Amino acid sequence: MEKSYDQDQLQKLIQEELRPWGKFRCYPHQLASSLKIITINPGGCLSLQYHNQRSEYWIILDEGLEITLADKSWQPRPGEEIFIPAKTPHRLKSIGATPSRVMELWLGDSGEEDIVRLEDIYGRV
Repeated sequence: MEKSYDQDQLQKLIQEELRPWGKFRCYPHQLASSLKIITINPGGCLSLQYHNQRSEYWIILDEGLEITLADKSWQPRPGEEIFIPAKTPHRLKSIGATPSRVMELWLGDSGEEDIVRLEDIYGRV
């Protein structure tokens, strides 16, 4: 993927359609260099990290998460969508009693090596 997208550009590419039974949202997955569903066990915590080569877009699937994005922390609700610009510190933490999931789209050409860890409770560098 050669082009990087900002939040406004990405939002314009997300389509929502209503049906008699409800609705669906269609995400531009073809723009993503990776699409993951991340499961965090109770008490688990991802590194406080940022990425140089990619932005991320998270869709919260379950209750029980705490998000840190730059200097703001909150407990998102299921269905909440969060854009994380490249070079912005962020973290996911499970604060619930059961595993919690988030769907993550990578926007930009990068891999797992594009993680700059600022803090990590597991001692990873």
